[in-house]
Amino acid sequence: MTLWDGLVLGLIQGLTEFLPVSSSGHLALGEAALGLKTPGLVVEVVLHVATLLAVFIAFRVRLMELTRGALSRDPAAWRYIGLLVLATIPAGVAGVLFEDFFKRAFGSLFEVGIEFIVTGVILWSTRWVREPAPVDRLTAGNATLIGVAQAVAILPAISRSGSTVAAGMWLGIDPVRAGEFSFLLSIPAIGGAAVLELPKLAGATHQVGAAPLALGFVVSLLSGLWSIRWLVSLLKRRAFHWFAPYCWAIGAATIAWAVFAA
Repeated sequence: MTLWDGLVLGLIQGLTEFLPVSSSGHLALGEAALGLKTPGLVVEVVLHVATLLAVFIAFRVRLMELTRGALSRDPAAWRYIGLLVLATIPAGVAGVLFEDFFKRAFGSLFEVGIEFIVTGVILWSTRWVREPAPVDRLTAGNATLIGVAQAVAILPAISRSGSTVAAGMWLGIDPVRAGEFSFLLSIPAIGGAAVLELPKLAGATHQVGAAPLALGFVVSLLSGLWSIRWLVSLLKRRAFHWFAPYCWAIGAATIAWAVFAA
């Protein structure tokens, strides 16, 4: 893996992790286009950790509020933290039980193309979401359903942010609030994946090179910060569905690539 490879993959990860177009799907395409065969999912996890750091930076005020509230035994803070934990469980269970299945899914460009198109359908559906309910709809049941949406998004080209925010909107949650919950939900999701892949990090670094990984990490962090801010502005304008045509186009191109390359 060269420095150019690290730069390209870092940029792809940072721009697509929070925009609802699937970072994992784009990383799979990027690696295929660059002719890379990376060991396992370690490179993907390192780049995801960079965008995890972007979440900590972008939402540092909200995270400090939750931390202070938890330490002072504020019921509202503990309730919100509990909802994040509850929403994390489905993806954690699915990731452990079906780890091999999800890893194999990264190897099929045809399946990645189909999943991009499914992501586009999910995003386009939010055009018909009604105005958010005046009451707080971020309940335990709805948090669980958002967690199920995140579990499905372990598939490489099903967007995690797209599926979780869309699920929140369909459940009557304000788009910006649904976006914040999705961003904060990425902390245990990405952190858990990082812990699972940590034992493989040393060997993978030796194979792909520390410098390209480090460059990819920095680029992913910076571009991730920018994409968070942009997506929040789009959620305020209720323009989440704007990404659907792109997902359909990249999905069709990926399917064509897979068919003609076979």
